[in-house]
Amino acid sequence: MSRKQQLHRPGPPPGPPADDTGCPILHVDMDAFFVSVELLDRPELRGRPVIVGGTGPRGVVAAASYEVRRFGVHSAMPMSRARRLCPQAVVLPGDHDKYRRVSAAVFEIFHSVTPLVEPLSLDEAFLDVAGARKLLGSPATIAQLIRRQVWEQQGITCSVGVAANKFVAKLASTRCKPDGMLVVPADGVTDFLHPLPVASLWGVGERTEQTLARLGLRTVGQLAETPLTVLRRELGNAMGAHLYELAWGRDPRAVTPHTPDKSIGAEETFDTDIADPETIRRELLRLAEKVGARLRGGGLAGRTVSVKLRTGDFKTVTRSRTLDAATDLARVIYVTACELYEGSGLERVRLRLVGVRVENLGPADQAPRQLAFDEPETGWREAERAIDQVAHRFGAGAVRPASLVRPADRGGPGGGTPGDAGDGRDGGGGRR
Repeated sequence: MSRKQQLHRPGPPPGPPADDTGCPILHVDMDAFFVSVELLDRPELRGRPVIVGGTGPRGVVAAASYEVRRFGVHSAMPMSRARRLCPQAVVLPGDHDKYRRVSAAVFEIFHSVTPLVEPLSLDEAFLDVAGARKLLGSPATIAQLIRRQVWEQQGITCSVGVAANKFVAKLASTRCKPDGMLVVPADGVTDFLHPLPVASLWGVGERTEQTLARLGLRTVGQLAETPLTVLRRELGNAMGAHLYELAWGRDPRAVTPHTPDKSIGAEETFDTDIADPETIRRELLRLAEKVGARLRGGGLAGRTVSVKLRTGDFKTVTRSRTLDAATDLARVIYVTACELYEGSGLERVRLRLVGVRVENLGPADQAPRQLAFDEPETGWREAERAIDQVAHRFGAGAVRPASLVRPADRGGPGGGTPGDAGDGRDGGGGRR
């Protein structure tokens, strides 16, 4: 039996179809995305409590299967707590490169339906399908088409909210998880919203929820019936007006495709605090390699390099430098990051976390070309692009700087096959 045959095919929602007139906005959200992708390769774990995340003492949960969520496990929870809540859970390290590949394929399905796709993360997006009605049918029909194609092409499921605006569509997808579809008719928005708890509204965190509870406001409907002047007085002008509009289902924001990246970075939390400068520099190299690859993969280059250094007592120091010309080269990023680290005054201080980030991004093909440091006319740039090609074919970590190869990976007696020194350590690894 193939892995797809082991999955149930998404079916139509029960009951008569809801009226989707005036509901051109879809919010599509993959169901437990990281876990679902892992289960494609581990079908024997289907139906069992599974966690994807960091496995070290400071690891956190990146994704949790629905079976393990029943025990109170959720994303961003410390892994140690998740293991206490569900000792029988299977914990898998993340593979962010794999998730990106599946995500890219899913987004191709979205773009085959409409050019108006606004990504929110690897596993969710808003779509405006108003222009696709004539060719593909009603919004609900298009939502079912997307669900079916995601399952047939990728073997994973998604949930879709269909509504008149982004806020209501996102709430709808949340309410029909997993593997569901929910249409909120344009004339039924308040019927849908008002019974919900106030925490359902964007912007209501723990503090705001406590303030609203003090006012006796526990449902969206109660908040909607509260005079705007009271909400502004208690919550501030901006927040009061924002929540009042949402409580009546008003959200004028359009679906905005191709939101440019503002920065690209990577960071690592160590299992134990580290003060050795050479170890820190090796980690900066690994992170610079990762950031450079992501920049080149996105066709971007950036002018500002920054480092993030967090000490054992949780004090965070950031240092940045703006270069003369934008770069996508890991070597330039690494050399700059090391200089920032050396100038931070923390060279002998025990560090809990280090990070590398490149900002002030723009299209790489429009950036002025400037040789980097001691780069010959044919050298580092060509070498890094060759590494990208190898990684695309054989996976991340197939080629690495020698200083990142662990002794056990160098071959010879007892040696193993070289692997990525960063496997499971950030991105899908779920660490903080």
